[in-house]
Amino acid sequence: MDMKNRVTLLDQVQDPADLRGLSLEQLKQLAGELRRDLVEVVSVTGGHLGASLGVVELTVALHHVFDTPRDRLIWDVSHQAYPHKMLTGRRDRMLSIRQGGGLSGFTRRVESVYDPFGAAHSSTSISAGLGMAVARDLSGQRNNVIAVIGDGAMSAGMAYEAMNNAGAMNTRLIVVLNDNDMSIAPPVGAMSSYLSRLMSSRQFRSMREMVRHTINMLPRAISERAERAESLARHIVTGGTLFEELGFYYVGPIDGHNLDHVVPVLRNIRDSDAPGPVLLHVITQKGHGYPPAERAPDKYHGVSKFDVVTGTQAKAPAAAPAYTKVFADALIKQAEKDPRIVAINAAMPSGTGLDKFAERFPDRCFDVGIAEQHAVTFAAGLATEGMRPFAAIYSTFLQRAYDQVVHDVAIQQLPVRFAIDRAGLVGADGATHAGSFDVTYLGCLPGFVIMAAADEAELVHMVATAAAIDDRPSAFRYPRGEGIGVPLPAEGVPLEIGRGRILREGTAVAILSFGTRLSECLKAADDLQARGLSATVADARFAKPLDTDLVRRLATQHAVFITVEEGAIGGFGTHVLQYLATKGLLDRGLKVRPMVLPDRFIDHDKPQSQYDEAGLNARHIVATALAALGQPAERVAASRA
Repeated sequence: MDMKNRVTLLDQVQDPADLRGLSLEQLKQLAGELRRDLVEVVSVTGGHLGASLGVVELTVALHHVFDTPRDRLIWDVSHQAYPHKMLTGRRDRMLSIRQGGGLSGFTRRVESVYDPFGAAHSSTSISAGLGMAVARDLSGQRNNVIAVIGDGAMSAGMAYEAMNNAGAMNTRLIVVLNDNDMSIAPPVGAMSSYLSRLMSSRQFRSMREMVRHTINMLPRAISERAERAESLARHIVTGGTLFEELGFYYVGPIDGHNLDHVVPVLRNIRDSDAPGPVLLHVITQKGHGYPPAERAPDKYHGVSKFDVVTGTQAKAPAAAPAYTKVFADALIKQAEKDPRIVAINAAMPSGTGLDKFAERFPDRCFDVGIAEQHAVTFAAGLATEGMRPFAAIYSTFLQRAYDQVVHDVAIQQLPVRFAIDRAGLVGADGATHAGSFDVTYLGCLPGFVIMAAADEAELVHMVATAAAIDDRPSAFRYPRGEGIGVPLPAEGVPLEIGRGRILREGTAVAILSFGTRLSECLKAADDLQARGLSATVADARFAKPLDTDLVRRLATQHAVFITVEEGAIGGFGTHVLQYLATKGLLDRGLKVRPMVLPDRFIDHDKPQSQYDEAGLNARHIVATALAALGQPAERVAASRA
């Protein structure tokens, strides 16, 4: 695709300042060109299409009305920020988005001055924006702070915590609620747009303040009735009672795709000198302007490469089923035998595979919205009454509910089962979505059973194992993407708790794997064998309780002992070292080499490249073994080539 061969209005926009002299008609033309470019770019790169298409006009209007980057514009989650990137000097790099060394799929402070706050997890924008607004006031500045948040992100408690705080302050903050799914507003049309422009105007707000001042001078009984009447009259025609109760001045709803409506309202809000926070409610449509995405917004939320004309996504035939599907199928089989099994997810039914479970057991599957904290404690409540809850939450999102895991599950020893998807490095979504820390943050909790599947067959057995554990919390982790192609068992069989397995016997080097690096460990053993060094390869299966008999055997029968895991320091390898140290097994010269993710965040790239950077592929295991054995440097270097 060569976008530079076309001369468009969009070509003349090098940064948002170029938008500010454009007429409304030119802005409409620009939005159309931006939408076409966006579809063409994502058809080549893949990525978040539907949400970005839904905010094209809103993005154009925001950069036209506000003086970015002096005015701070924060995109919640920021998966919808592709148009924002294209208007802020990054259009010529869009074909690199989510590629190694290219643009991030989310906002990122180090990428542009137009990205004042990095994001990828939801519901942070209002909190961050309020912090920026307070800092502005303390430093005597007069710039605007605008937070754009979707209706889905508004289901998270953090958003309401921030709004409650903002509403109790006199700090000026603008929140744009991008409502593209919940339909929490009355129908949008010319009358709604007129009322929104009227209420956002300086004259109306001044009049409203005068009315309030007059009401306050009346006797209390009369003033309370008058204030309720004034509030009720406005909300009958506008909605927004909840936001007003939280202390926000509510404007809307308006059609977020109609620049004739959006631009004047934004100008009125910008020009108002009234104190306190304002919420503008805009109605948009995911995938707007591209028919295939309009018809299937869920399938076009995140897309692979696709044909622009037909919308058909290009997906290579799967060599093996995805881990997520294997988990869902295995859980369904367990639930068919046990009516106490229920499943919980936090706004990720298809991402976790629980949409399939919901089809089979609609009364036993619960999507609680973007509310991981609630999801965990909700599961804990279910467990107290004898149900067998499985909380399917991505590793990176479970971090958000850590206190609930500790306080509501672990301390009470409740048998909540955590299905931890996206363990390890995740490719194009980068550091914000990597499952790097779950073994570390769960492994320090007393009484937890922690498992990691080495392949898709092991995952089936671990689902059965978790279902059978009914006296304490448990977790099993598995990666994004396809399995390695091993045959799947017809039915999962519970594993012996805290017992690993040996897959290959050797004498020189012991390699103990936890998770799906096992296949790389076996490749490394083949390489070492070719060099005349035999290696034992074992699959730990459990980080907790640790198979101490297996660890002792590997430590006493080999000169070099390597642990390999897809997690940060403090995880599985740390538990192994703790046992070896306390039992005196390090005192006779055993060479232990724990291999973990490096102490840095790894940017988006292909998973193979990410694991190369992390040093966790077969050649790195070989190099580690050779170095521990004191092999010549050239042999180690050759293994890294």
